[in-house]
Amino acid sequence: MSRKNGVNRREFVTSTVGVSSAAAMASSASAARPAAKRVIGANDRINVGFIGVGGRGSSLMRLVLRMAEQREDINVTAVCDVYQKRKRLAQERSGAEFATLDHREVLARPDVDAVVVATPDHWHGQIALDALDQGKDVYLEKPMCHTIEEARRVAEKVKQTNGVLQVGSQTTSSRQWWKARKAIADGMIGPLLLSQGSYHRNSVRGEWNWQIDSDAGPAGKDDNYIDWKTWLGPAPKRSWDPERFFRFRKYWDYSGGIATDLFYHVVAPLNICWEEPQFPYRVAATGGIYAFKDREVPDTFNLLADFAKGHSLVLSSSMANSTHIPGLLRGQHGTITMVDHGKFEGRTDHITIAAERAHLEEFVSKWGYQSVDIPVEETPRDAHMSNFFECMRTRQKPVLDADTAYRAQVTISMGVESFRRGKILYFDPAMERVVEKAPATG
Repeated sequence: MSRKNGVNRREFVTSTVGVSSAAAMASSASAARPAAKRVIGANDRINVGFIGVGGRGSSLMRLVLRMAEQREDINVTAVCDVYQKRKRLAQERSGAEFATLDHREVLARPDVDAVVVATPDHWHGQIALDALDQGKDVYLEKPMCHTIEEARRVAEKVKQTNGVLQVGSQTTSSRQWWKARKAIADGMIGPLLLSQGSYHRNSVRGEWNWQIDSDAGPAGKDDNYIDWKTWLGPAPKRSWDPERFFRFRKYWDYSGGIATDLFYHVVAPLNICWEEPQFPYRVAATGGIYAFKDREVPDTFNLLADFAKGHSLVLSSSMANSTHIPGLLRGQHGTITMVDHGKFEGRTDHITIAAERAHLEEFVSKWGYQSVDIPVEETPRDAHMSNFFECMRTRQKPVLDADTAYRAQVTISMGVESFRRGKILYFDPAMERVVEKAPATG
């Protein structure tokens, strides 16, 4: 790497200012037969390609570049974005040898072992399928996919190809969830009855109203060029709309709003603490556009879910009020407070397990205290990416593997569908599809 590229790379790693929102890639069909995968040894360098280098993609690239400087067994070798400016900046800052507007060109390169996919949601499924068919391992930014069917296909493809796929909800790499899982397995809170969580924000301009580059678009020259047709991909065709490109999370064609952007960070880790990852039995959602009228998705959203194992889930969110509800796991004998400040993506230094009054004597007799704070120390974002790279070498399942991520996707996508249809929905686990009547059991 040249000295010039090295300086740019260091500046990029230490910068706290990201490029604006993520963009997506060109469409393609999955190959009929998976490509051969390079066997990566313990000391081999992993070559990474980035597909989508907007706000989130740039943040993940800074993380990987920092890791590369610390351990020297990781290299960013290719970048891709449909926005010429983002593509150029990402190549300059990373020192990547190759840059393109077309994700298929990244996947075709034999020197790319893995891809980090940080495009808008509506492209996640197809790019993941394409990557797995080309023998690449995949770090797939949350949500897993835009639809339940896409998530099911990706989970199946991981099995078929023996690929490693980590879904990028870094919250799942926080040790708090694994400590809660052990507490539940040890019987500390008795039978699990109810999980609750929230995700609240507030801003004057409205959530997801990111900066719009007014000179950019399909008619733009040089850095201002955007391949709009490719960006739309599987979404409905329409004329250039900078609002939809730069603020895609406000529109159903490309996102599920609160459910897919934020609730995924709650539902995915809860699936880790439960006895096993689970499909929901029944889901209902409510809410509306109460404060910000410039969008299709609700600014206030609530999700209720019941699970066949015998417990429920309650989630609350508003993008116009930042006061959270504590994240709790409620059992018959006790309660685990996961995040007392309620902010699931925010760090916490402990979880608290406390006895229910009705079972206090039994709890104290068995565990020796009425309540206890269990310390938590970690950096989940770093741990999540490190886990992905480690699993590439060991071929073990990552923290948020495809099967667990698929089950979380079903819950949040059913919430989106329930809200849009105005109906309570059910999931048929035998058919793996959403239905409007409770499926037969037994």
